[in-house]
Amino acid sequence: MSLYRRLKGHAQFQPEKTAIDFEGQVVSYQQLLQRVDECIAYFDSANIKAGDRVAFLALNHPDIFAFVFAASRVGIILVPLNWRLSVDELDYVIQDCSPSLLMHDADFADTALKLKANALTQSGSSFMIQALGEPLIESTGVNRDVGENRNVSVAEQDNELSRDFLIVYTSGTTGRPKGAVLNQQAILCGAEMSQHMLDLTSHDRVLNVLPLFHVGGLNIQPLPTLLYGGTLFLHTRFDPAMAARTMEEQKITLINSVPTVLQAILATEEWKTSSYSDLRAVSIGSTDVPMSLINKVRERDIALIQIYGATETSPAAIYQKIEHSDKVGSIGKAGLLCDIRLVDENDRVVETGCSGEIQVKGRNILSYYWNNKEATESSIDNGWFKTGDVAHEDNDGFYWFDDRVKHVIISGGENIYPAELERVIGELPGIEAVSVVGQADQRWGEVPVAVIVGNATEKNIKDACTKVARFKQPKQLYFVDELPRNALGKIQVQRVKELVTTLANESKQ
Repeated sequence: MSLYRRLKGHAQFQPEKTAIDFEGQVVSYQQLLQRVDECIAYFDSANIKAGDRVAFLALNHPDIFAFVFAASRVGIILVPLNWRLSVDELDYVIQDCSPSLLMHDADFADTALKLKANALTQSGSSFMIQALGEPLIESTGVNRDVGENRNVSVAEQDNELSRDFLIVYTSGTTGRPKGAVLNQQAILCGAEMSQHMLDLTSHDRVLNVLPLFHVGGLNIQPLPTLLYGGTLFLHTRFDPAMAARTMEEQKITLINSVPTVLQAILATEEWKTSSYSDLRAVSIGSTDVPMSLINKVRERDIALIQIYGATETSPAAIYQKIEHSDKVGSIGKAGLLCDIRLVDENDRVVETGCSGEIQVKGRNILSYYWNNKEATESSIDNGWFKTGDVAHEDNDGFYWFDDRVKHVIISGGENIYPAELERVIGELPGIEAVSVVGQADQRWGEVPVAVIVGNATEKNIKDACTKVARFKQPKQLYFVDELPRNALGKIQVQRVKELVTTLANESKQ
C-alpha cells in the first residue's frame, strides 16, 4: 500500500488528530491530506508528471511531508538537497538530476534563484521554482481533489511501489556525491523496520530535530510516525535547549539523534532538571557512538537504541530494540525485513566472531545510483549491497561495528580497525570525541595516531590502550578543540588525516 493510501486511511479514521506540530503550528491528518491533494493538483497544473524530478531546498517544514506523500501518488521522484552545501556543490547535484521544479523556503530563496540562473548558463536548461508554505494553486479552475480521484488498480499500486521515488545524494568524504535511487517499496520497508525497532504506535509523540534532507532524518522516525498514525513534533532546525524543553513539555516518547545532537541536548540545563518520564527511548546512529553518551542516557533509566544503516539501505539495516539496549555498544541484530552477511576480501562469509564487510540484501536497498552505472555495478552484487563497513557478529546474533573498510590501517601487514581504539579511548572520563587515523611511517608503512577532544591525561589514555595489542596502540596523541564533521555529525576522516599532517609538521618545527 502506497504512502498516500496510508495517509488517507489515517485522515479517514482520525481526521482531527494532530499529525504534525510545527513549533506550535498544528496540522491535523485531514489538513495534511488536503495539502497533499493541493500539491498533486499543482503538479498536474504545472505538467509535472511521473518520472520527473522535484527537488527541495529548505529547513524542516510540514510541506516537505506533503510533497513526499504527493510524489508517492503521482510517481514523481523527489530530490532532497542538503542546504549545508555550497552553491557550487548544489549546482553539481542539479545538473546530475535535472529537476523540473525546485521547492524552497524563505531562507533559500536567493540560492534557488542562483541555481536556476546557473542551470540556464551551464546547460541551457531551466526549472520552475516555488516557495514552500504558500498557496500552490488558484482557488478556482484547478481540481483540488485530483489526488482523491486517482483511482488505481492493485496492479497499478504494485507499480507505484516499484517506481523510483527518492534520489538521495550521499555525503562521501571524497569525490562527487552519488545519487542513491530508492523506490517507494524501499522507503516503506525501511519505515516498517523502524516501527519494529521502536514498537512505534499511533500513541507515540515523536520529536524530530534532524534535517529532512537525509534519509535518516526522514525515515527513521518522522515518516514512520505519520504512516502509523502518531504525532510528529517538528522543529525547523536543531536548538538544544528548545529540543530538551519540548521533550518534557510535550511528553515526547521517542526521539532520534546523532552523537553531536545528543551531546548538545545532554549539556542543557533542561536535560539536567527535567524528568522525561514519558520518554521510552532515544535512538542514535550515523557513526560509532561514544560510550560516554550511551552511559549518560542510561543513567536516566532511558533506553538508548543503536542503529546501523546507510542512505542506500533506507536507512536502518541493523538495530537494537528497547529490550536489547543493555547490550551496550552493539549496533543490534539484522533488521526484520533484510538479510545481513559479513564477508572477507574474497567475498566469502566469515565465521562468527571474525570481522567482515557488512552486506545488506532486501527490499530496503537502493535500486541503483542515478546516472552512475559504474558505481551501481561495483556496489550491488546479486542483490547484496556492499556497505564498505566492517563488523563482527557474536554468538547471540548481535553485531558490533568495527570500522570502514577504507579506514583500515595496515601497519606492518597487520590490519588495525580505528573504531576499536576509538571505543577504548572514548570510554575514559573527560573524553568528548576521538578519531584514530593512519600516519605514514618509514618502518611500518603507517601507524595509528589518535586525535582527541577532551581533558584526559596522556598517561590515562596510554594506560587504557594497553587493553589492545601493542601494534594497535596509537603512536602519537594529538589534542584539539574539535574534530571536523559533516552535516550529520560524522567525523570526516580525510580531513582528520590532513589535520594530523599539519599537526605533525608543526611539532617538528
